[in-house]
Amino acid sequence: MLSKVALINALISAVSAGTIIWDGRFNDMTSSADLEKWSFSNPVGAYQYYIHGSGAVADYVNLDSKFKNPADTGSKQGVKITIDETAKWNGQTMLRTELIPQTTAAINKGKVYYHFSVKTTGTNKPTENNEHQVAFFESHFTEMKYGAAGGSSNKLQWHVGGVSKWDAELVADEWHNVAYEIDFDAGSVSFYHSTGSDALTKTAGPFDASTQSNGADWHLGVLRLPGSNDAAGAEDWFFSGVYVESGDLTTSVNSAGGAASGDSAPASSAPAPPASSKAVVASSAAATSAAATSAAAATSAATETPAATSAAPVSSAVKAPAASSSAAAVETAIASSTAAAAPSATAGAGASDELPTEFTLKELIAWVKAKNGDN
Repeated sequence: MLSKVALINALISAVSAGTIIWDGRFNDMTSSADLEKWSFSNPVGAYQYYIHGSGAVADYVNLDSKFKNPADTGSKQGVKITIDETAKWNGQTMLRTELIPQTTAAINKGKVYYHFSVKTTGTNKPTENNEHQVAFFESHFTEMKYGAAGGSSNKLQWHVGGVSKWDAELVADEWHNVAYEIDFDAGSVSFYHSTGSDALTKTAGPFDASTQSNGADWHLGVLRLPGSNDAAGAEDWFFSGVYVESGDLTTSVNSAGGAASGDSAPASSAPAPPASSKAVVASSAAATSAAATSAAAATSAATETPAATSAAPVSSAVKAPAASSSAAAVETAIASSTAAAAPSATAGAGASDELPTEFTLKELIAWVKAKNGDN
């Protein structure tokens, strides 16, 4: 016989959970030094790491269990991403440290959910007078932003095509849990949000969007645009519970598992596609882009050419070639906060409305199916 308390949530979660198709929770990494094992010619691990300054990897990326949302027991550790005056990449003027998914999974097709939690602290807090682009796609069809170019803002914002659709005050040490619902087929995006250990709820959307991605152009990290009087010093951003999910949305912050999906493997003999170049003009109100193709070797990243404008600083994003891999994504079930509360004890069993204090697994499955109308 099985205990109701021990099994009820696990079984219901298994019935209603989605599938992790890319796992970026850092569970398979010993330290941030593991990121340096990756290259375009050796695409191993969960992340591409090439957008950073000239310093050591520990200057910009660090892992620790204290960097994760404590409500997420499926994540062993979180990541602290740092920008400072040295975090200038490829001769650009922006400060940026970013990680990009290394995967062949279909994270750019159908309806998927991009999950992450983000916070800052009172130490090395971000400036309010610079626009920050956070967890963004290169085309900026959806992204988080913070701060304001030419002004001041302490709001964490969700943008669609450069237009703010949601915002909340960024309070030190408060975790913001986020899921981007992206329907690449329908061309729409929605926004799910919560704080702390609370379950995700839809807070904005759906909105029409130019949902285009090559599967290697979502940037986990931060890009800070230059301003007229930039403050010196480092800024720290913390991320936790990073993964992409298909199927049903998991609203629980506590992601199940604790093992990486394993969908990132050494590249096959197929060459990576050539990189392209795209210029994106970013502001707190709108973002425009102009694209130009350029020939590039498969092992080098293309840079975007900043376009001069009097309206806003220019965001320079990148488009790197997607590495080929023969490994398939490992499907991982995750916990869902949509689980019903445990029923009260009674003499009934099986598919009735209530369950006894103890019951068999067969009786529990029948009860769950009855509750969900899956008879």
